[in-house]
Amino acid sequence: MRNPLSKVVTEIKPSGIRKFFDIVSEMPHAISLGVGEPDFDTPWHIREEGIYSLEKGKTFYTSNSGLMELREEICKWYSRKYNVNYDHKHEALLTVGGSEGIDVALRAMLDPGDEVIIPQPCYVSYLPCVQLTGGVPVTIELKNENQFRLTPEELLDAITEKTKVLILAYPSNPTGAIMSKEDLEPIAEICKEKDIFVISDEIYSELTYSAQGHNSIASLPGMHERTIVINGFSKAYAMTGWRLGYALAPQLIAEQMTKIHQFAIMCAPTTSQYAAISAIKEGDKDIERMRESYDQRRHFLLRTFEEIGLPCFEPLGAFYVFPCIKEFGLSSDEFATQLLKKKELAVVPGTAFGDCGEGFLRISYAYSIDQLKEAMSRMSAFIDELRG
Repeated sequence: MRNPLSKVVTEIKPSGIRKFFDIVSEMPHAISLGVGEPDFDTPWHIREEGIYSLEKGKTFYTSNSGLMELREEICKWYSRKYNVNYDHKHEALLTVGGSEGIDVALRAMLDPGDEVIIPQPCYVSYLPCVQLTGGVPVTIELKNENQFRLTPEELLDAITEKTKVLILAYPSNPTGAIMSKEDLEPIAEICKEKDIFVISDEIYSELTYSAQGHNSIASLPGMHERTIVINGFSKAYAMTGWRLGYALAPQLIAEQMTKIHQFAIMCAPTTSQYAAISAIKEGDKDIERMRESYDQRRHFLLRTFEEIGLPCFEPLGAFYVFPCIKEFGLSSDEFATQLLKKKELAVVPGTAFGDCGEGFLRISYAYSIDQLKEAMSRMSAFIDELRG
């Protein structure tokens, strides 16, 4: 019998995160700091709107692009928050999570052989999504000394005549790094000069702790027409299981993304869309409340790392820290494996997010402060043992 499997798919490595989750599931006393999921319940007014839509029988397909009212509210929200203006009728698409938005954006834009620049460490889906299109991923190894921000020099060195797309993901999963407006401006100038399109993954935009807040590259002069913004409701509103994201893109690109979405998905979940209307219209205080709690946890972890002598730059976004463990002479995978076996504490090795994550760990603080305190007690004891 011939091989029924695609060579492209079989050569893609499984997610480096799953290994530790599988082990943790069999350890009843283990603490996991590996999941990038808010520990808050979805705010009640959002759940209530979803329940109400079900009670009223609003369970039919929406249009392929999604509910018009929700698309309009999203575009108004982006204009108000980030000075980014897209047309809700022709430039907005509701997707099944932000992940689908990334996938359909790449499929709509790439031909085989087109190169996509991916700064790493990064979210695990970017590279395989490029490979599945026949595109060529070109990675940039971001530097700890630059706080994992992309520099103009790094970008210029990676560009060739085949470069078509840059994936820009700030605030960053896994590092928590952000890019300020001043950081983004030279990147935007290079993209315009070299005629490169940007997929800007802004799923953590609302979890930014700097005074300046989040900055979208799409708001910079000349970037609206070459930027696809990916965002969603999972992180900001604690709606991970609702599976609702969105893409904002120039009409030329949005139309082709919608075509792929139409054939592959039909439409995003109807109940989730009705709930999201309440989220985006009435959820600013919910975001602020959750962000303040994350910020407290962030400061707790950074203080603890300082006390135990574990180097870690200050992340100003998302809900992750990315401490350096190079002093111990263990690979990230070895460190994480021993920590789990000896102290029943699960973290994610930095190499799950690219080879340049070697020597680092991703630790999520989307957990209660009590869990974090117990986790750091175990981490401290493990490090004491390593240091002898």
